[in-house]
Amino acid sequence: MSKSGLAVQWRDIRAITFDVGGTLITPWPSVGHIYAEVAAAHGHAGLDPTRLNQRFATAWRAVEDFRHTRQQWAELVDATFSGLMAKPPSATFFDALYDRFAEAGAWHVFEDVIPALDALKACGFKLGVISNWDDRLRPLLQELHLEAYFETMSISCEVGATKPARVMFTQAAEGLSMPPGAMLHVGDSLEMDVRGAEAAGCVAVWLDRHTNPTRAGAIRTLQELVTGA
Repeated sequence: MSKSGLAVQWRDIRAITFDVGGTLITPWPSVGHIYAEVAAAHGHAGLDPTRLNQRFATAWRAVEDFRHTRQQWAELVDATFSGLMAKPPSATFFDALYDRFAEAGAWHVFEDVIPALDALKACGFKLGVISNWDDRLRPLLQELHLEAYFETMSISCEVGATKPARVMFTQAAEGLSMPPGAMLHVGDSLEMDVRGAEAAGCVAVWLDRHTNPTRAGAIRTLQELVTGA
């Protein structure tokens, strides 16, 4: 057990990969705020961001086999706004909303991210990304000044599979020229990140930013990786 409480044999780890949404960045101020902002710009003022967040969460939970295609996003947005306007967003302002989430201003980089990436890079770890996302991710990470940290990116729209599929992790390991057992993956989803990575032969750490106290086996901030390594 390391001094940070992580059950990781750091002597065996030579590369660290990260999930993106909920791990490195999050919508800002929230999905609901951005939905309300774009809707208002297209003649639908007064929508409550909190209610939109709740409706989005409900619609998200109902989705099966989400592959981050533009069509699936349109369907998800339509479900979120269902009953709130005469025409669905897919027939009105969806394109503007889709483009808005490609902008850096729609996202917040968690405060622990840059210090942790700098420290881990300085320690000699190779870094990568493994994310279920669409073709907006690479330019978004570049605009957020994060892309340069990563030697490889395994992105679902490019791989043709989504986490927890084994290929998402093995492709990242290949991109880092590492065996899976030498790669530590960090993400906020127990199913997609932790179980997916472990099934591919990687070491995994669950990032749980929201539970206080932290659930057993999880970390609350990326800084714990630095103190552990």
